[in-house]
Amino acid sequence: MSRPPPTPVYTLRGAGGPLNTLHFHCSQGSTPLLFSGSGKGAIHMYNLNTRRPERVIEGHSGNSVIWLNTIQSEQKLISQGRDMQICLWDLAEGRYDVVDSIWTGSVGFCQSSMLETSAGKWMLAFPGEQTEEIKIIELPSKTLVSTLVPDSKLGMVMCIKLWQSDLGTGPLLLAGYEDGSVLLWDVTQRSKLSQAKAHPEPVMCLTFDPTHLKGISGSSDSKLSSWIVDSQNNMQLQDSVTLVNPGVSQMCLRDDGKLLASAGWDHRVRLFGWKRLKPLAVLQYHTDMVLSVAFSNHQDPRQRLLAAGSKDHRISLWSVYSEGSQAQ
Repeated sequence: MSRPPPTPVYTLRGAGGPLNTLHFHCSQGSTPLLFSGSGKGAIHMYNLNTRRPERVIEGHSGNSVIWLNTIQSEQKLISQGRDMQICLWDLAEGRYDVVDSIWTGSVGFCQSSMLETSAGKWMLAFPGEQTEEIKIIELPSKTLVSTLVPDSKLGMVMCIKLWQSDLGTGPLLLAGYEDGSVLLWDVTQRSKLSQAKAHPEPVMCLTFDPTHLKGISGSSDSKLSSWIVDSQNNMQLQDSVTLVNPGVSQMCLRDDGKLLASAGWDHRVRLFGWKRLKPLAVLQYHTDMVLSVAFSNHQDPRQRLLAAGSKDHRISLWSVYSEGSQAQ
């Protein structure tokens, strides 16, 4: 007999809008949390022990929240909204105060990206006022590091990912554009290193594995396109995965580099083994487009979860530890 289809471990409701972004905060010794950002401007902080919202923050004047992250060591939350603001929140001792903000000038859907460069210092990349522009600043000083603008017309920047090679070279940035191109930038030199035409349609999302120098991007078409960055920082297209139904909102790699999750416009979450992009499972629960996916960072692998947020205002949580540990 075939195994029954997987079902969520549990679901979270009450977001009151489409779930654009999810972020886990499961540091050792503290309550495991899941933050969600909705299309109605609300940030929900769910306690994963009680499976209930512990706090609801209205931070972007009712505008859609499109990206969330946390600075674990300092109990700070960062949120990006379509009100052209990135807000830094102090969550220490039960507070939820905005302690700083950054004006982006962007009303698009491109999510920011953050990279810790040294103890207590981060780089933050975000879409700028011009549609093709990316700005990178240092935190907490907010000093401008660079502004990246392609020298040819690639259209709007759609998605970005800051990363650093294990070889210790300077920070690099991958960016997907409206014309289907993915570009690799040297952040400090403000120069384009290489580019690849990954899709015929706009690049909706991408993720990257710095350990294996391998990335993957999704679009409104029916293909996931994988690519590598070689030792000369040249991008080379690799295998592609054909989806049953077109359209991917977001992709996420599990921390152990074994499992890739994709958020589908067809209401489904798909799991792939990262090594060979082998399809492993299709998770069906939602009644509308899946907009966001995130893997939890619990210290104990047996507690780790996959969360999916949908346009149907619901979050589903799945246990994928046993499947992922066998992923190829």
